[in-house]
Amino acid sequence: MNRFLISILGLLILFLGCTKEKVGYDPTPYTLKIPSHFPQMPIPADNPMTEEGVLLGRMLFYERKLSLDYSISCGTCHAPDASFSDPQPFSQGVGGTIGTRNAMALINLGWQTSYFWDGRAQTLEDQILEPVPNPVEMHLQWKDAVTRLKSDVTYLNQFYKAFGVIDFDSTHVAKALAQFLRTMISGDSKYDVMYKFANNIPLTAAEVAVKNTVTAEEWAGYGSFQDLNGADCFHCHNGVLVQVQKFANNGLDAVFTDLGRGAITHNANDNGKFKVPTLRNIVLSAPYMHDGRFVDLDAVIEHYSTGVQHSATIDPLMEFASVGGVHLDEEERNQLKAFLLTLTDYKFVTNPDFKPLNP
Repeated sequence: MNRFLISILGLLILFLGCTKEKVGYDPTPYTLKIPSHFPQMPIPADNPMTEEGVLLGRMLFYERKLSLDYSISCGTCHAPDASFSDPQPFSQGVGGTIGTRNAMALINLGWQTSYFWDGRAQTLEDQILEPVPNPVEMHLQWKDAVTRLKSDVTYLNQFYKAFGVIDFDSTHVAKALAQFLRTMISGDSKYDVMYKFANNIPLTAAEVAVKNTVTAEEWAGYGSFQDLNGADCFHCHNGVLVQVQKFANNGLDAVFTDLGRGAITHNANDNGKFKVPTLRNIVLSAPYMHDGRFVDLDAVIEHYSTGVQHSATIDPLMEFASVGGVHLDEEERNQLKAFLLTLTDYKFVTNPDFKPLNP
């Protein structure tokens, strides 16, 4: 009997001998709760959503066994209270190592077309494979991480329930985590009511009540947000995702210390460009930009008002870059900030389905 068959037999004996429950493979399709004004979410054909897969992904998201010294999990750098981002400019990995970019908020990932600030991953499953072996993050080789999971009968059971496999590997871990992350949908903010009303989408009775609480200042900020001669934000932050799927140089620097997308494409025209993030729950996900340089919304608004730096790759839609920004006055800044606060979805960050199973 060769070594591979012996290994499989050993796993099978462990699986059958240690389990205290009758484990079968009969996955239950998972029904995503997608808001009525959202498009359907594209789900990869090779990773259909199941109740068992989502549960496993939730377990793995908060699993410290995936880090070298058992000190951190995915949820460490993507905390619920911070809209699943990191309140520090740079996350701290195993052994106190510090990264070089701010952890992005995990919101509505199922509609994204690229991942990371530089877009180096094309699928959510591919993105998930990177942090575990990264030496400045979890710093654990996947083969060792999988060995740890296989030593836990609870995981042996759950991987079999989710995927019908005993000898699972990193691709199964990534698929389970991706299923869980796709359930993390935010679409229940005051902004959603304003968006539906502005686009003639019928409101429920509860939404009408919310619409009646929208202040004149918030409506003015919404108008400025979409006005070419106002805050002029809508070119990059639009629609239900409050985000356009693109990479842009938004005038942070005249000289780049981080090439962003350019480091991936090796195209000088992409230097200084970063993935446009969603503005949903923006007030909860400070600090801001790829390097966390802005500590609050006032600093962000100040940047776009007077702090824009011109460079060769500045986004052409930054129409006022040559004069440093859109030059909002104090009232306009207050209106814009009031609108940005309407993007907060407290139900999303307090949803018990996104929290650890055993906090």
